[in-house]
Amino acid sequence: MDVTDFLLGGVASMGATLFTNPLEVVKTRMQLQGELASKGSYAKPYKSILDAFITIAKNDGYWALQKGLAPSLCFQFGINAVRLGVYNTAYENSFTKTKEGRQSIWKSAFWGGTGGFIGSAIASPFFMLRTHLQSQAAAQIAVGYQHKHSGMFSALKEIFQTHGIKGLYRGVAVTMPRAMLGSGGQLAGYGYTKDLLTRYPLYLNQSDRVVSFLSGTMAGTVMAITMTPPDVVATRLYNQGVDSNGKGIYYNGVVDCCMKILKTEGIAGLYKGFWPHYMRIGPHSMLVLVFFDEQDEYTINDN
Repeated sequence: MDVTDFLLGGVASMGATLFTNPLEVVKTRMQLQGELASKGSYAKPYKSILDAFITIAKNDGYWALQKGLAPSLCFQFGINAVRLGVYNTAYENSFTKTKEGRQSIWKSAFWGGTGGFIGSAIASPFFMLRTHLQSQAAAQIAVGYQHKHSGMFSALKEIFQTHGIKGLYRGVAVTMPRAMLGSGGQLAGYGYTKDLLTRYPLYLNQSDRVVSFLSGTMAGTVMAITMTPPDVVATRLYNQGVDSNGKGIYYNGVVDCCMKILKTEGIAGLYKGFWPHYMRIGPHSMLVLVFFDEQDEYTINDN
């Protein structure tokens, strides 16, 4: 096991996050828009992705599109350092391949999911802090519960002092399966597509960068489809306010949250924010995996 694989995975993800965090802000707010309200019964300050960008910039300022960047970088480093490190270690040791030497979609999904499961558990507090900060908005465009944090460290201190470690890990029960589904789908799609394009190139002079780009794009598509419903649930659970005992004021847990969303918002409620999520996950997935491949190749050549 090479610790470099873990570090490269985390650094690659941080690089991608610098570009994709504004879409995360838009996605978070669209997921909270119309919380526990039936369709057509609530105001929609964010009518589309483009409208959301304009609305946020107009009311909160342009820098608001990078809200929650610090915890977002920490979360992405934590989860991706583990999941990409675990996956790459399995890949290099042929644990993701069949007896015939071909990439196995199921084995890739297993190792990708395992890494995501562990990584999300470690990085869970930063997911919550990111959600709290990204949902903060001017009163006229505010959606969801509004936390009054002034920054990542003040939020971390406040939550820890009030509710302890348990408060920082509220909602972890959904982030682990969320990451397992998303990571498993992403890395299975990536590994399978990369193996397919390597064996059956699209054209004679196909470069490794083209293979990484196309594989990363396919991985992002699979990831967005599998990950959006648990992502909506995670956002709702993390962003809800809590009482003096640390109990959520809207939802009692994952199942309760799912049932309430389905009852009031329908199946579409579990796919709120899908397009900004897809637009974030697609390029983010592609950038992470391309950066990871580039750094991994550079490290191998440098050695």
